[in-house]
This record gives sequence, structure tokens and C-alpha cells, in this order.
Amino acid sequence: MSNLNTVLPPVSERSNILRWMRRNLFGSWYDALLTILGALIAYWAVRGFLTWVFTVAEWEVVSTNMRLLMIGQYPLEHSDRLWVWLGFLVFLSGNSIGIWARRSRFAVVLLLIPALLALFPFGDSPRQWLILLCIAGLVGWGFGRARPDVLKRSVIAGWVISLPVIILLTHGLSESESGFMPIVRTNLWGGLLLTFLLTVVGILFSFPIGVLLALGRRSELPIIRWFSVGYIEIVRGVPLITILFMAQLMLPLFLPTGWTVDRVVRAMVGITLFSAAYLAENVRGGLQAIPRGQFEAAHALGLNGFQTMTFVILPQALRLIIPILVGQFIAVFKDTSLVAIVGLLDLVGIAKTVLAQPEFLGLQREVYAFISLIFWVLSYGMSYLSQQLEERLGVGKR
Repeated sequence: MSNLNTVLPPVSERSNILRWMRRNLFGSWYDALLTILGALIAYWAVRGFLTWVFTVAEWEVVSTNMRLLMIGQYPLEHSDRLWVWLGFLVFLSGNSIGIWARRSRFAVVLLLIPALLALFPFGDSPRQWLILLCIAGLVGWGFGRARPDVLKRSVIAGWVISLPVIILLTHGLSESESGFMPIVRTNLWGGLLLTFLLTVVGILFSFPIGVLLALGRRSELPIIRWFSVGYIEIVRGVPLITILFMAQLMLPLFLPTGWTVDRVVRAMVGITLFSAAYLAENVRGGLQAIPRGQFEAAHALGLNGFQTMTFVILPQALRLIIPILVGQFIAVFKDTSLVAIVGLLDLVGIAKTVLAQPEFLGLQREVYAFISLIFWVLSYGMSYLSQQLEERLGVGKR
């Protein structure tokens, strides 16, 4: 009966591919000219790029140095610890997809990426670990899909403890090389591993600091308001590279004799403080978008100022600025490449060392194309997750 009651548009308004092309691509003679010209340019660019990728480019520079690009100089005998926490993250990701994105087929396909990577000829790539990652993701997805209500709190708790677990497994515990989980100094961290850790720490710690600064800027207490305004405006007035140079070169001058701060920790602090200033302005914009009536309604229900901000205003403000927040997080991820200028061997810094090898001189295009692909895939992944979260929360809908 439902099919019989469906109202179809007139035949002249029904859409098909030819009618769409005529309306959008060939609506007039100059539209047709621009379409043909654009198609020719796209064909020329794509054909030249694919020709270079499959016939000219020497990808041996990537396959030979894959481990160096991924984990830097991290000792190979301790690299199993990295696979363990990566498997933990993939398992949690599978749980999360099964619970909160069970209708998204694309999200499930993401769990198959490790198995696809195992098919590529990356030299001594640990294919067995990639297969195990894929299995962990699919098992996590199965558990999440089968018992969503039971596992929600456990999965959230897993994400909360994930950063301490990652830092613990990466750094180690024992000073002795023969002890349990020997310590790996941060000067050996590098490649995508260091980029990932800088990004995660910068995002997780800058978020609460940015929220507090945004609230402080709206505070009625002059000292708190002036401090917040001063911090935000000063930090936003200087580039990130300046803050990184100050953290790496000037901070030791102000420390007591004999005190040292790890270089990676200094970079993490610099990125966090810089990102927090920009995030504070984003949150302040969300707070200003909340109607005054929301405050009045909360006070009418008997909520005090703290309860009003925590349970009524902030959730709505953060929901409104999800696209801006994710854009800020993507910017933090890409800005971590600046640490290569201050001597840290992140993904870009490792690329420079790879290009310095005598047998791979002049292969900048291959190396930087591969690095660009990594940055694009991870940035698009964050953007896709943002879109899924917006749809679930109904951002932009009334």
C-alpha cells in the first residue's frame, strides 16, 4: 500500500544522469565550453600523475625506509609494544563503530585498511601484525554491534585510559635493558609515531585549557578575565614556530641549574599552549551563540552558575562548534611538522634524513608524495568522523 500512495514528481522533473548533466554541465554554450575545457585539463593532470606514479617514480626509497618513516630510530626489538597499543586503539575503534556508527558501511571498510596495507610490497613490512590489527578491529566491531548497551561505558573508559597506556608502552618502565619493558628515550622517537603522539597530546590537553580560557574571558572577575584575554591575544599574535623556538632554546635559560625538560615534552607543551589560545576563541564563539533565554531558563529551574554552564550552556555550545573544533584539530596535526625545524625527527624530519642517504638523492617527489598521502588520509579520517558525529547529533538541524 505504501508504494501505491507514493507521490512521484512529473516526468519532466524526474532526475537521471543525462538530465543532470544537461542542467549542470551543458546548460549553455559557455557552460559546455568550460566543462570540456575542465575535462581536458583534468585528463591531462591525472594522466600525467598516474604515469609518473606507475612508470617513473622510484618507490624503493619508501619501501626501504618504511620502518624509519613510521617509528624513526625506535629500537626494533621493542617495537612489539607499539603494535600492542595500536591493536588496542583499533579494537576500541571497532567497538565504537559497532556501537555508534553501525549503519555506516564506510566506517566498517576502514577496519579493513590494515589487511589491504599487508598486500603492498613494503620491504620487511610486518604483515602478520597488520593482519592481526584487521582481526582486532573486526572483533571489536562484532562485540560492539552485538552488545552496544553493555559495552558503552567500557569503551568510553577505554578511550579515557588510552593515552596513558600509549605513553607507558612507548616509553617503558625499567631502567635496565634486561628488565620488564626497558625505557626507550624520547630522542629515539620519530617518524609518524612522534607526529601521532604530538597531535594526540596537543589535542587532549589543549581542549580543557581552551574551554577554561573561554570561560575566563567571559568571567565577571577582572583578574581572571584580564589574564585570559592577555594570554589569548599574546599567543594568537605570534606564530607557532616562535613558541617552539622559545620552548626549545629559551626555556632552559630560566630553569634552575641541573634541571632539564625533555625536548619532546617541550614541543608538546608548546603545541598545547598555542592550540589552546585558538580553541578558546572557537569555544567563546559557541558560547555567544547560545540565546540568553537558556541562561534564564536554567536559573528558573534553580540551577546555580556552575551547573548552568556545565549541564546547559557548554553542551550546546560545543555541539554548535564541532566543525570548527575538528578543523582546529586537523590544523594541530599538520602543524606538528614544524617541530622538524627545531631538530625533532617527526615524519617531515625523518623524510629529510631519508633524502640525505646517498643512494636516494634526488627522490624528493616520491618521499614527499608519500608523506602528503599520509597527512591527507588521516586528516580526511578526522573530517569524516566529524561529519558522522554532526549527523548523529543533528548539528544544523532544528
